[in-house]
Amino acid sequence: MFVFEIVIALLLVGALLALWAAKLGVPYPALLALCGAGLALIPGVPEVKLDPELALALFVAPTLLDAAFDASPRDLRENIVPVVSLALGTVAFTIVVVAMIAHALVPGLGWAAAVALGAIVAPPDATAAAAVLRQLKLPHRIVVVLEGESLFNDATALLVYRFAVAITMTATFSAWSVLPLLVFTCGGGVVAGILLARLLLRLMASITDIPISIVLQFVSTFGVWMLAERLGLSAIITVVCYAMTLARHAPDSIDASNRVASYVVWDVMVFVLNVLAFVLIGLQLRGIVTRLDPDEWRVYGTCAIAVCLAAMLTRIVWWMSHNAIARWRIRRFGIRLPRPMYLPTVGSGLIVSWCGMRGIVTLAAALALPAAFPQRDLLLLSAFSVVLATLVVQGVTLRWLIGWVDVRDDGLVEREIGIARAETARAALRVLESEDSPPAVTLRREYETRLRAAENRPRGAEAEHSSAITELQRLVVAEQRKALLDLRSREVIGDAAFQAVEGELDMLDITAESRVRP
Repeated sequence: MFVFEIVIALLLVGALLALWAAKLGVPYPALLALCGAGLALIPGVPEVKLDPELALALFVAPTLLDAAFDASPRDLRENIVPVVSLALGTVAFTIVVVAMIAHALVPGLGWAAAVALGAIVAPPDATAAAAVLRQLKLPHRIVVVLEGESLFNDATALLVYRFAVAITMTATFSAWSVLPLLVFTCGGGVVAGILLARLLLRLMASITDIPISIVLQFVSTFGVWMLAERLGLSAIITVVCYAMTLARHAPDSIDASNRVASYVVWDVMVFVLNVLAFVLIGLQLRGIVTRLDPDEWRVYGTCAIAVCLAAMLTRIVWWMSHNAIARWRIRRFGIRLPRPMYLPTVGSGLIVSWCGMRGIVTLAAALALPAAFPQRDLLLLSAFSVVLATLVVQGVTLRWLIGWVDVRDDGLVEREIGIARAETARAALRVLESEDSPPAVTLRREYETRLRAAENRPRGAEAEHSSAITELQRLVVAEQRKALLDLRSREVIGDAAFQAVEGELDMLDITAESRVRP
């Protein structure tokens, strides 16, 4: 019961820290990391044991699905070279350097265990960077590269992690057995993910109840992960392919109400999992703090500091080298692009290099280490140190760095939004063109206004006029809310009617700006 009370209290603290982080312009995981470190130092806090098999499924599966669902296949395909460079090159480089450092500094740490440590600290967490990037306007290509990296570097690092842990625990290794197994786990994961996604879409098409639909989404996410594990497939690759297939076909199978509700619930779930991951790592670190003697602290502390520096510097060295080569090739040979796109610069290279904050995946992988794993305390301490250092040092200074290099939004997304709004408005007008009823006339005027706004982006006085319309509509909605509250307070209507109309007003409020602006 005491642990449950701690978790509930820290969920509240996490929510307050997230609000504070938004005002400070820093990623909220940075403050959560500080909270977890503080929790490990509080006397009397119990050490909590988490089933290692549960850790990856509980923390990684929903987080990975959330990231993969938002990924754009088109954007990933057009930026495949930088994404692969980060997801494969940077991860491999980090694993090698960290493994060499840990093996050299810690007597008795085997190579497989050292590689496992490198795989744990290698994958950055997009959640931390996104918390800052959402507040600033950056070129779309930078965002795509960072999000694509976070999607595939998890798969790369966790595959290496799985093999390293298995080799450490069984003390056997055979390249001839590993290579066919790698092909089976990766290829089978791709096929299984696609098939399972199509199966769920058929099931969801007949379900209109929103709570049941959302529960099925969560159950299916964990179910896909566990089924892949049972079949010996890569659960990471299976979930990624599952999520990307859902994202492509879900709009035809799930209605808008279901979609809006599920997005909100998933955002909350990812936030809660982040808080719980930092709480659990803090509770486990408490046991490490009490077990270590001064001699062990020297060795563990030196290793943790060296691993932190390696995790940050390897990314900078690798990516700035890639960035320099890319800029040289453009100058030397030119470049042909399918559409206007932001080209690499020194400033963009610095931003991507500095977006190496580690987070929930690193924590989950550390928590998933078997209880009998050699030097488990060292790996846990080093993993949390990397998370804490990168989130605090890089996360807090990322906003300043973006302002210093002066990299600004290229407007690509806004242009594509304008195109989409114009085409959808034309489609609506084609449906309404043969109708002469009063409702059709009203709708036609609204879509004609939307089409004009999308085709001719307001400037100057027109922009001020458009903004005035938006503000006026919001004032109207606010007045409607007052009238609705008055009706309920005078008991003219009941709560069922109140909630229904309140939902309609919420939608009007949310869409006020998009109805009149591109």
